Parts: sequence; C-alpha cells; structure tokens
Amino acid sequence: MSKILVLGGTGYTGRLIVKHLVENSKADITVAARHLDRAQALADELNQQYSDDRVKAIYADASQTDSLCQAFADQMMVVVAAPTTAYAENVIRTSLSMGLDYLDVQLGAQKFALLQSLAHEIERASLCFITEAGFHPGLPSALVRYAASHLDRVESAITLGYLNMGKGLPYSEAVDEVVESFREYNGQVFKNGSWTKLNSYEMRTFDFGGDIGRRRCYSMFLEELRTLPSLFPSLRETGFYISEMHWLLDWVIMPITWAWLKIAPQAVRSIGKFLWWGMGTFHKPPYRVELQVQAAGLKDGRPVTVRSSVAHPDGYELTAIPVVATLLQYLDGIARKPGLWMMGHLVDPFRLIKDMEKMGITCATRIQAEEAECL
Repeated sequence: MSKILVLGGTGYTGRLIVKHLVENSKADITVAARHLDRAQALADELNQQYSDDRVKAIYADASQTDSLCQAFADQMMVVVAAPTTAYAENVIRTSLSMGLDYLDVQLGAQKFALLQSLAHEIERASLCFITEAGFHPGLPSALVRYAASHLDRVESAITLGYLNMGKGLPYSEAVDEVVESFREYNGQVFKNGSWTKLNSYEMRTFDFGGDIGRRRCYSMFLEELRTLPSLFPSLRETGFYISEMHWLLDWVIMPITWAWLKIAPQAVRSIGKFLWWGMGTFHKPPYRVELQVQAAGLKDGRPVTVRSSVAHPDGYELTAIPVVATLLQYLDGIARKPGLWMMGHLVDPFRLIKDMEKMGITCATRIQAEEAECL
C-alpha cells in the first residue's frame, strides 16, 4: 500500500491535497501538522466521510529533526504543503536520509538551489524529488509542453496568470512566501532567441479573451521556464506574465509593498497582511484564478495558434489539484522517476489536464489555423 504524508496537511492548500488524494487514490494518507488536534479532526472527518480509515494524523514540526524522523517513519513520500521555507533544508535532508520521495509546493530560490546541489545524491539514492509544484510554479511549463505537442514547430509560448478571487480571501502563511519571493524578484523573459537581462522586467498588454479581455501584464521569471528553449530549439519567445487587477492595487498597494519590504525586510508578515487586505478590498469581476498559454508555430506547414487555459474560482484549489494530479501519475509509476524534477517537466501534460478536469478545474483549448478553427 502506498503511503503519503502531507506536511502542513491542515493548512488551506494541505487539507485540499489530502481531500483530493482520498477521493482520487487508494493511498494511505497521513496528515502531519504542529497542531495534532487539528490534524486528527481532519482525519476523523475524512474517514467518516469515505468510510475506509485511510487517513491518520501525526504531530510534526519542520524545525525539529527528531519530530520529522518520527513522522516520516514507514512513509513512501512526503508532500510539503506547509510554508516552511525557513526549515526547507531540514525537511529535504531528513527525507533524503530516510529514503523518502518528496514533493513541495513552496516558492524560494534558496530551496531550489539546495535541491540542485543534492540532485546527484537524490538520483544515486533512486529517489524521486519533485519541486516547483502547483499553480505557478508548476502549471506554466506543463501548459507550454501541452500546447507545443499540438504543433510541428513551436515558435512562441507565452504563459499568463490572472488572480482575482474577490472578497473573503483566506489569509495563510503561504502569502509570506510570496512576499519573501519579492526580495528576489526577477522579470526576465526569453525574447528573440535569448533571455533578457537579469532583474529586468517587461510590461505588456495581452488579450485573455472572454470576460477578462485585454489586460496590462507584468513579467515574472519562473525557474521552470529556463530550460524550455533547450527542450524546444525552435522556440523564440517564452515567459510568464501576471495580469493587473485594480488600479489602486497596481499603482498604490503594490508600490507601498515594494517600498516597505525594502525598508523593513523582516516585516514580512505585516507586509503580507497589507497586500492580502488590498487584494480582498480593491477588485472587480470576473472573479477566478486562471492560467493561460498562448502559443504559435507551424502545423503541416501552416501557421497555427494554440490557446489553452485552466481556471478555478479558488486559488488554493488551483494549487492543490495539479499537485494531486501529479501524485496520481507518481502512484501509477508514470512520474516515479529517480532524480530531481520540476513538476511541469515531469508530468504527462495530457493526463494532467484530464485528471484536473475530473477534480473540478475548468480546462479549455482552442487551436486556430489560417482557414479553420477547431474547438
């Protein structure tokens, strides 16, 4: 029997990962958290709902190696859903030393650099470590691969993010990770066959179509995009852009956030709550989280465009569901490969989209040639 431990399993993203895993797999799930009572309550709720007692609870503190060792015993994989980047090294090294496979949904350049430094050791141990999983990072490179598979030659593949969940946004410590990532902000994009300068950024207008329409967007570098030009040598342009939402948020809240972080870099929690307040206060419909890839190239010698999108009203769901869809491939052995992998590079993108649709994500693809359109 496959055994998966979800570290931070009582958080907004973690509890959704646990729920979808119980619904869509036969794995035994362990909810690991610092508050054992909350973990046990979730386990009891799910066991009662699904009547098969596959969920158990255990205490775990990412800052304490002994605690992790006790929690990780007899597990096959640890899924890191908690915003524990400060203790990422402890979790990673404990997983490696105990022979557990690993997946994380965390942001953080230092975490990624550590994993890269351990890549050979991970592969020698025949372990499967999956990083950069979730909505973004995670889905952008998977969608690029999906769009490129519809073309004989892909020349451009731009990914776009739209985040607007309206009122009542539940704050979580994951917001702290987003704020911390601003310290290392990089807006590089791949343009005209080469990457733009480090720490540069672009502001462009893109048409999302439908009720979102045309939006001003800001570039944001994602590590998962770095190797796409080598995977697709014909690619001349790629990048990730995040859309504007409301003029007060874009031109007042965000500049204050940047300035505050520069002046008081340790005030991450206060800055995060201020930013989250702005996102929950200044907004207008449509309300949802959406990721698009807009690709162009050649098919049968003719110019063709491919536009694919994934969307959900809840951003936490749009993070958790791709993770579970990846784990389903891992459990089947398709994505259980030794080494260090980024989610978007490892998964079968066609099955990923199919499984995400089953779990409630709205997926759409439009392929348009010069003379005909196929829906």
